[in-house]
Amino acid sequence: MLGQLMLLVATIALLHAAYSTYEHLSHLKALGRPEGSLPNDIVLETVAALFLAIVGATVRSPPLREVTWRSEMKRRAQEEEEDPRLSFSLFAQRAGLSPKAPPSSA
Repeated sequence: MLGQLMLLVATIALLHAAYSTYEHLSHLKALGRPEGSLPNDIVLETVAALFLAIVGATVRSPPLREVTWRSEMKRRAQEEEEDPRLSFSLFAQRAGLSPKAPPSSA
């Protein structure tokens, strides 16, 4: 809930910063000075909104899963009840990498 609230506030702040930028550039254009830097408060608001969005997305994300060799082998052992090399041996036979059986003489 806190993460969603932070993302909402960050989105509103970013939209407000974009609107403020548009208004500032429109004002400069009306004065006949199209060049000029943005005011510090708009830049600060944008950086704060970005930081708040990053923190909100981090808080909102689900917990990380355990990724270790032991947990991966435990998961694979549950998935593969048969010989894990079976698909490789079939591929090797299909690719002609393994010797073929001698023709039977009948």
